Amino acid sequence: MSETSAIEVDGLVRRFGEFTAVDDVSFTVEPGELFGFLGPNGAGKTTTISILCTLLRPSGGAARVAGFDVATDPGAVRSSIGLVFQDLTLDDYLTGMQNLRFHAVLYGYPSAEVADRAAPLLEMVGLSDRADQQVRFYSGGMKRRLEIARGLLHSPRVLFLDEPTIGLDPQTRVHIWDYVDTLREREKTTMFLTTHYMDEAERCDRIAIIDRGKIVAIDTPNALKDSVGDDTVTLMTSDDATALEQIKTALGITGELTDEGLRLRVPEGESFVPRLFEHLTVEVQNVSMHRPSLDDVFIKYTGRDIRDAEAGGMDRMKANPMMRGFRKSN
Repeated sequence: MSETSAIEVDGLVRRFGEFTAVDDVSFTVEPGELFGFLGPNGAGKTTTISILCTLLRPSGGAARVAGFDVATDPGAVRSSIGLVFQDLTLDDYLTGMQNLRFHAVLYGYPSAEVADRAAPLLEMVGLSDRADQQVRFYSGGMKRRLEIARGLLHSPRVLFLDEPTIGLDPQTRVHIWDYVDTLREREKTTMFLTTHYMDEAERCDRIAIIDRGKIVAIDTPNALKDSVGDDTVTLMTSDDATALEQIKTALGITGELTDEGLRLRVPEGESFVPRLFEHLTVEVQNVSMHRPSLDDVFIKYTGRDIRDAEAGGMDRMKANPMMRGFRKSN
């Protein structure tokens, strides 16, 4: 393994009895990179992040974080990372500043330096005026912002963000990401994000798509979208099955029937759409075209969209008795 990468994972495996939650996963994350794990619930995201944070031991393979082996040197790993969990872990009856001070004690951070470090972090996340208020009076978004500040208090080399905006409304999610972008610019911290939101994955320098415990694709968002190639044209007609047959016969294009209508993948979609009407005898009720998106990338590499994968992921978790109750989202 290289000495320069912030995270190095080689053939990582995690089993729970006969159930394999993480299946031969390998990747690297470079210093200063925002790296995303994109996948549905049950894909293996949280299990992987739990191994990297030394909360779980791997069943096979190897992983190093900040240069330290997660299995043989967990203490050094923990002192080098920050972690924002899916579930809130703040003490509601402490103030914002007291939560930060308590965290500093756990990490052996010099008490005389806590205020100098905490004050600018609270300012960056917009909580300076609420620092002395009990956390139980914070909104969900404020609590999440405090957790991000807490995760950065001890200047970690790697910050893990495990579904950091789950359960938040869209506007609060946008604000959280504004703060994350500011913190990333000022702190120069390597960030590892798990998410099932496509818009969050778009923000990453690189993303790995994980499905059923395996990484199926890894690259920059733009490179992954380019790999899909074709544009997507979606039709709603009076008879989609007939339309599909007519398009296949006249244009040699095989599409698919979906809940949203007839989906076709073609090069140069804008010029293709007018040609459709020359060959269809059924009524066209609606037509839309879009360039490849991360949704299309997910479909290409997994054979299903992420909403369908979410449902399958829940079944996957239920099939594993040792995972029940381990986390709400895996």
